Amino acid sequence: MATWLSRVGAASMRRAWFVIIAWVVALGGVLGGAVALGPNMQESFEIPGTESQEALDHLGSVFPQVAGSSVQVVLSADDGIEAHRDAIEQQAEAIADVGLVAQAVDPWSDFANDQIADDGTVAYTLVQFEPTGGAKPETLDEVVATADALRADGVQVEFAGQVFQSQSVGVTIVEVFGVVFAGLVLFVTFWSLLAAGMPLLTALVGVGITMGGVLGASALVTVSNSAPLMALMIGLAVGIDYALFILSRHRSQLARGMGVIESGSLAVGTSGTAVVFAGITVIVALVGLLIVNIPFLSVMAIGAAASVAIAIAAATTLLPAIMALAGERLRPKAGGRAHRLALRDVDAQPTLGMRWVTAISKRPVLAILGVVVVAVVAALPAASLQLALPDNGREAAGSTQRIANDTLQEAFGDGTTGPLVVMLDITQSTDVMGVIDDVVDELEQVPGVDSIAGAFPDETLDTAIVQVIPTTGPADPATVDVVHALREIAPEIEAEHDTPMSVTGMTAVQIDLSQRLADALIPFGAVVVSLSVLILLLVFRSILVPLTAALGFVLSVLAAFGATVAIFQWGWGAELLHFEPGPILSFMPVLTMSVLFGLAMDYQMFLVSGMREAYAHGHDARSAVRHGFAANARVVTAAALIMFFVFFAFVPEGMAMIKAIAFGLAFGVAVDAFLVRMTLVPALMTLMGEKAWWLPKWLDRALPDMDVEGESLGRHRTALAWAADAGGHLALERLRPELGHDASGSASWTITAPRGAVVRLDGGFAERQRLAHALLGDIGAVGHAHLGGAALPGDAATLRERMALVDLDGHVESAHQAARAALALRSPFAVGPVLDRRATALVERASIAAGAPIDAAAPLSRLAPLERAAVLLTIAMERRPSLVWIDAAAGAPTGAAAIAARLGGDELTIVTSEAAPEAHGRAAIELAPADAAAEDREAEAARAAAEAASADELTESDTPTGELATTGADR
Repeated sequence: MATWLSRVGAASMRRAWFVIIAWVVALGGVLGGAVALGPNMQESFEIPGTESQEALDHLGSVFPQVAGSSVQVVLSADDGIEAHRDAIEQQAEAIADVGLVAQAVDPWSDFANDQIADDGTVAYTLVQFEPTGGAKPETLDEVVATADALRADGVQVEFAGQVFQSQSVGVTIVEVFGVVFAGLVLFVTFWSLLAAGMPLLTALVGVGITMGGVLGASALVTVSNSAPLMALMIGLAVGIDYALFILSRHRSQLARGMGVIESGSLAVGTSGTAVVFAGITVIVALVGLLIVNIPFLSVMAIGAAASVAIAIAAATTLLPAIMALAGERLRPKAGGRAHRLALRDVDAQPTLGMRWVTAISKRPVLAILGVVVVAVVAALPAASLQLALPDNGREAAGSTQRIANDTLQEAFGDGTTGPLVVMLDITQSTDVMGVIDDVVDELEQVPGVDSIAGAFPDETLDTAIVQVIPTTGPADPATVDVVHALREIAPEIEAEHDTPMSVTGMTAVQIDLSQRLADALIPFGAVVVSLSVLILLLVFRSILVPLTAALGFVLSVLAAFGATVAIFQWGWGAELLHFEPGPILSFMPVLTMSVLFGLAMDYQMFLVSGMREAYAHGHDARSAVRHGFAANARVVTAAALIMFFVFFAFVPEGMAMIKAIAFGLAFGVAVDAFLVRMTLVPALMTLMGEKAWWLPKWLDRALPDMDVEGESLGRHRTALAWAADAGGHLALERLRPELGHDASGSASWTITAPRGAVVRLDGGFAERQRLAHALLGDIGAVGHAHLGGAALPGDAATLRERMALVDLDGHVESAHQAARAALALRSPFAVGPVLDRRATALVERASIAAGAPIDAAAPLSRLAPLERAAVLLTIAMERRPSLVWIDAAAGAPTGAAAIAARLGGDELTIVTSEAAPEAHGRAAIELAPADAAAEDREAEAARAAAEAASADELTESDTPTGELATTGADR
């Protein structure tokens, strides 16, 4: 991946304006589409598979007038509601005439159920919408407009109901402050306004596309009000961080003298690989929320995952393009602070990060105990976590839905705003009203039930509903007990009256949703932690590193949950943060867990990959922890601070639904970055020492190489540098194909051949085949090889395109069939007659090249060796390779090279196993295997002699011991 990403980065930099224009067009197109479609945000808490939802769906088909969304028009007048009866009834009639309104029951209707308060100053009209399509913004606007006449008559009119929860997706000045703080952190990190602005620009472009997509999608599917802000919050945070990682690497490389394009492509290939990996972990965790099977949460997760994916794309394409336009202006000025930091020797001049990790490594046990104690104390409140969905009682003070909710609860009791609906199947009853009355009597005896607001059957007498008013509000934990109590007596009622019973209504649906999310929390957490262990096992090829990372993640999540409970449920600092305490938003834990998981793995990878790199370069285990930490502490600190500021900016003035999520993420990021990753992990790594990198050999062989650190890119750059020095069109230097399980063969191949050369292969057939497949990238190899500048291992795909392997053995199909099959692969949509004509032409071309007619219908295995070679070479030339490789177990027939030269021209490089190849007078270059073991012995002897000579020189030197030590370290 690192090599491919470096090419993406290089291509983006070379075509900077094209990439930038493409992103601008995408941004304009998505935002324009969102405006054209018209955002339509709605709250829909459907939960398939639960009792409440199944009952609600059933009511929608048999009793539609009670199954849709409902609105309570709350009316209050100091001189009494009765004085305004005519006007109130006229309003109810006007509401009933609104399209998609099923019914409007005024306080004096025959169907009303105690809708006037005891003191006569408060009443409400119950409005029921059709099951589908009723609660649209335009419909609500018409309903609200009917209040104008009543207000003119001196009646206060407010509206309550789930559909009146906050419909706006606003961004306040506080969220803008979060971006400003992020900009300040970036400036301090880079000490350059130009560099600081780039991550902000790319993140804002990505967020703009995401927001446009989510808002546009709301016109087609049901999208929660909090979904756009969730996507904005996550997209902005990760977008800035991902660009920060890549840009920081680019500036550091520029400070060391690297060229702009070279540095940019290398930064995208190395840090970009880490960005892609970190982003994928966030995406996987977010998409994993689909298993909870809650539609609105699935839409929210998909929107947030899309924002992360777009942030990855922007960081790896748009950012390199902008870096290319900035060019040399991003290079730190010699002697400047940024330049000094990039070239600083952390041993001679310790950074704050080096001093911090050194202090930790001196007292690792104390550091571990300190982090664990702090995290555990912060996590303690999580034991009393209560989950619920927001209702009108949590809306902003002064809003119509909040005033209506408070008025209803004060006049009629808390339960009025969250009635429960009991559905009865009365198809087996002969005394319908008698059964309903008996059931009502039993329901009134259930603890927590305040009253029965109404009970009546549908027109076909097969379903009846009973409206139960609990004594507590919809978000009160006691209401949950009422729902459970009602469901517990359902079997008794069915047995006694032969009447199946279900509890539904929006309050019951929300309770079921909260319960499902609570039940899914531990399984989802187990999946996320297991995923983190697996991913880090693949990345770091270690057993203990993933386990310590998972332990740290658990501590971070629990601490985030505990702090959120203390603030938002217990009410610590509620006035300061402008909210009212109450149960935690139901989907806050799973969302926090999924997002924090990705961020934790991000910080873990950047810090520990630096430790692993230092360990691989010769540092002992303890020294590797210190140097790896010091190399990446600055950028991880900046990334964590940016995440914290962006998330926390949504807390003081954000939507009620998003506050707890934003706070949990902000607190979790702070704990995970500064306590867990930058304190606990270095302490544990120091204690583990060499054991931290232990991995069983069998597991090491079984695991794929993820190359998150970009090691393959480093090898590829070395290979390209060798190819530039080696010259020739085909060059091999001690190339040794592997035999399997990373065991290289005993045959070593070395040659340099110009374009158009004829190379004669020597050696056994098996050795020749391994060499060919090593060049094609089918098997591994050690050593160097390049073809036209495309070098192994990174350019295996390019070598495969440029090289045609012609195996002359084992063909049973006819020449025409072989040609037709090859053409069909290259042109899969070509019709049969066209393929037949082209195959016939190929066989005729082969006949001309062979100098004799070839029977197109004869099996290839029965043709003369030279005729078979002509057919196969003609087919191979359709790919226009720059090198053709001709081989057979018994050797290629004499004349095969000449046929290849006639078909491919003088520029074609030919490798053949025939004994005396001739191609238009071009002399053959010999390519024979060498004894790799003997070469290794010679190289080892030369290396030992060089080391001995170096030791003699040092012995005779008068250099002081201190300088010797420094020289050795530098070397």
